[in-house]
Amino acid sequence: MHGSSKKMSVTGDAGYDIIESSRQLARLVSQIEHETAIGVDVEADSMYHFKEKVCLIQMATATINVVIDPLVIKDLSVLKPIFKRKDIQKIFHGADYDVRSLYRDFGFSINNLFDTELASRFLGFPETGLEAVLKKKFAISLDKKFQRKDWSRRPLPREMIAYAAEDARYLLPLARDLTAELEDKRRFSWVDEECEILSRVRPNSDGSEPLYVHFKGAGKLDPRCLAILEALLQCRREIARKKDRPLFRIIGSRSLLDLAQTKPTNLKQLEKSRALSPKQIGMYGRPVLAAINNAIKIPRKDLPVYPRHKAPRVPAAAAERVKSLRKWRDSQARKLAMDPSLILNKSLISTLAVQRPLKMSDLPRIKEIKKWQAREFGREILKILGQR
Repeated sequence: MHGSSKKMSVTGDAGYDIIESSRQLARLVSQIEHETAIGVDVEADSMYHFKEKVCLIQMATATINVVIDPLVIKDLSVLKPIFKRKDIQKIFHGADYDVRSLYRDFGFSINNLFDTELASRFLGFPETGLEAVLKKKFAISLDKKFQRKDWSRRPLPREMIAYAAEDARYLLPLARDLTAELEDKRRFSWVDEECEILSRVRPNSDGSEPLYVHFKGAGKLDPRCLAILEALLQCRREIARKKDRPLFRIIGSRSLLDLAQTKPTNLKQLEKSRALSPKQIGMYGRPVLAAINNAIKIPRKDLPVYPRHKAPRVPAAAAERVKSLRKWRDSQARKLAMDPSLILNKSLISTLAVQRPLKMSDLPRIKEIKKWQAREFGREILKILGQR
C-alpha cells in the first residue's frame, strides 16, 4: 500500500564526488553509459539573477553520486548522448523546470524520462513534493534549508554541495517503488505517456509578444492602463538586466499593477500612491515616471488591446454533455483515488462535449486526448456522448 512507510535501502553511502573538469566529466560518462537508470536534479539561480542559469547538475546511480559544476566546466556536450539515449531512464522529480532549463542552457534533449512527482500524482498522493513523498514512502526527512540559496556563488560552501547531492540519490529507489505501485494499479502506461510528453517541453516565449500577455491581471485593464503597464514592465526588465537582479527583486507585480491604474505623473503623485517604497522611489522613481508619461502620450489609435481568445459558445445540448462527462469523471476519480483533472481536464471535457465523437476511430482526431485516456476510458466517454 502506498500509505505505508518503510525503511529504504540505498546502495552505497551518502558520499558524493564533485565533477569540476572535462577529464572528470569524460570519466563519469564512461561509467554511467552502461547504466539503465540515472537520477537527475538541478540547482539554478533564478532567485538571484536576471538571466537564470543551471548552477549544478546532480546525477546518481545505484553506485555513483556526483555533483557537476557547469559554471566551471564550460562544455557539457559529452552528456548530450546520455540524456538522448532511449535505453537509459532519466529520473526527475517535478521535471518540467529541469527539462526546460537543461535544454535552454546546454541543448539537452531527454528521452526515456520518468517523473516521480507525476507518478505520485497518478497514485493519488495528497502531497507530491519530494520531501512529502520520501517521508510517506520511506520515512525519510529531507532538510530543505538551502533550497532558496544562491547556487551561483563560488566557491560554494561544502554543506550546500552535500545538500544538493542528497536528493538525486533517492530518486532511483523511489522510482522503482512508484513503478511497482503503478504497475500494480495498471497505471504505468498512463504515466509513461505523460512523461514522454513532458520530455518535449521547451523554454517559454521567444520574446516577440508584449510582456503584459504573461502578466496576471493585465486582462482587466483598459487600453491606456495596459500601455502604461507594458511601459513599466519594459522599464523594470531593463533595470533588472542592468543590475543583474530577478524582476521581483526590483519592483513587485502588485506595485506595477497599482502604478498602471493610478498613473502618477510626477514625484508627489508617485509618493502619494504608495505603490513604491521611499527606497524604490529613490532608485527607480525617475525611469518609472518617464515610462508612465511616455505611455500617456501614446495616441489612442495606437493603444494596445489585450488579446482575448473567446471560448466558442457551447450549445445547450453540449452543456448537458459537459455536466454528464464531469459527473462521470468525478465518479471515476473517487473510485481511483486520483485528482479528477488527470482523468479529464476542464478543456478536454468541453472539447469532447462540443465535438461529440461517437466511435473509437473519432477519438484520435481530438488532439487534446491522450492515448491512455482514449484506451482506458474511451468507450465509457462515447457511451455518455451517445446518450445526449
